Amino acid sequence: MKLTPPTPEEHAPYYTDYVQRAKARGDVFAALPLQLDELRSALGALSDSQARFKPGPQEWSIKEVVSHLIDTERVFAYRFLRISRKDKTPLPGFEQDDFVRESGADEITLANLLDEFEFVRRSTILMIQNTKESAFSEMGSASGAPISARALAYMIVGHVEHHMASLKEKYLPGI
Repeated sequence: MKLTPPTPEEHAPYYTDYVQRAKARGDVFAALPLQLDELRSALGALSDSQARFKPGPQEWSIKEVVSHLIDTERVFAYRFLRISRKDKTPLPGFEQDDFVRESGADEITLANLLDEFEFVRRSTILMIQNTKESAFSEMGSASGAPISARALAYMIVGHVEHHMASLKEKYLPGI
């Protein structure tokens, strides 16, 4: 199955960057597992001390970014599950800064964080691959805005792309 990109009506404008980044990757199904290797390749050789690097006092550390990727993957995957299964219950937003602050990510080894992301992503991959084609066009509501299951699949890829670009630009040159 080839998944076509969502239309602007299938997601809030806030998510347009994520959708565009996923579109640039081409095949969303192929990008999902490739991002696992890309994240490990970019970060896997860092020491735990290096992974605590923050480009500024108000920025997240590298470990906190990975924790944020894990949390957001779970939230987006849950939204995908609910919406693809025709659940019309409005889904709440989440405060990413609160999640990061409460994660304790800097006290977790980078290796464990990367493993956790891999396990969550592999679950996401199977869920998306095993979803029937018609379910991708299902619409629901999240964070007070309409959203489709298709948009969520693109957002899952695009969110990681967004943070990988940030890591390469703002974090990794400083290490």
